[in-house]
Amino acid sequence: MTGRAIYPSLAGKRVFISGGSSGIGEGLVEAFVRQGARVAFGDILEMEAQALISRLSDATFKPSFDVCDLTDVSAVKRVLGQVDEDLGGIDILVNNAGNDDRHSIEEVTPEYWDERMAVNLRHMFFAAQAVLPAMRKAGGGVILNFGSISWHLGLRDLVLYQTAKAGIEGLTRSLARDLGRDNIRVNTIVPGNVKTPRQMKWYTPEGEAEIVAAQCLDARIAPVDVAALALFLASDDARMCTGHDYFVDAGWR
Repeated sequence: MTGRAIYPSLAGKRVFISGGSSGIGEGLVEAFVRQGARVAFGDILEMEAQALISRLSDATFKPSFDVCDLTDVSAVKRVLGQVDEDLGGIDILVNNAGNDDRHSIEEVTPEYWDERMAVNLRHMFFAAQAVLPAMRKAGGGVILNFGSISWHLGLRDLVLYQTAKAGIEGLTRSLARDLGRDNIRVNTIVPGNVKTPRQMKWYTPEGEAEIVAAQCLDARIAPVDVAALALFLASDDARMCTGHDYFVDAGWR
């Protein structure tokens, strides 16, 4: 994070990040840790989580990790309850986790529909519900939900993912309205195509070139770029920002 903004208001904040072991989530964990925040994260990727914790062992507050299958609402509530107890509260919830596996319309069953909504949408509501007592007790908080550029573009073979991601923006606006008087701010971060190992599974060098050509800017988006937006929106500098969608997509159209 050398040369990047430091937000004094984030020092010591208690943060939970879902899907924090790899990709964008890994970048988020590191970014908040480097701000001096006390970070806990959940994921199903244990080996990657331990490698990240080891890499951040020099931090003021080393992050903690819990295995958490976000399709299990009871597990989400259990993990967040434990984080609340361990950290003495939760100031910032980052609902990052999701899964963008490709699928055709023909192969979707009712069971697969339910599973995709559980992976990409449902857990965000119940995580928000679970942190409300801690945030109200603290006099406020921040919830950041991760959307996707995909449904704004109408990409192929992602019907269920895009349906869930569109729903996240509605969830954000609703939560922001209902929780604003509790001084809880809720926003959506909408990343473009971020260069992570997972995304590289889907794109050839030619495909990458097509993405860059469709952007206004020539560079590829990295997790650190997404994390920079998350840090601002979580900080007191963004104290009057709520109920909106913030894009970090290099102007992809």
